[in-house]
Amino acid sequence: MKRKELSSIEREALLTSLLTQLLREEISAGQVLRQLRREVLGMSQTQYAALVGISRRSLSDLEADKASPTVALLNQVFRPLGLQTGLVPRSRELRERLLSVEPPSA
Repeated sequence: MKRKELSSIEREALLTSLLTQLLREEISAGQVLRQLRREVLGMSQTQYAALVGISRRSLSDLEADKASPTVALLNQVFRPLGLQTGLVPRSRELRERLLSVEPPSA
């Protein structure tokens, strides 16, 4: 079954949805990585692991949340997806407030 190519709007909507879920602790970083690898890039674990320079087993462990990765490794595996690690508030309430703030209009 061939994967449907996502439009840039669909990719952005997926990314926004996944990152919102991540900040709300509804999904893990590993789940975000797995979905983006599959749905945005359409790559197998073997292909993506080769792209980012890690073993397929390491990628599998990251996606299954069985690893304790360094910040450098997280940046390495999320870079092809246009993401990097950053600082977020530990307080769930503060994260929720930040998510509900409307961006300034240009």
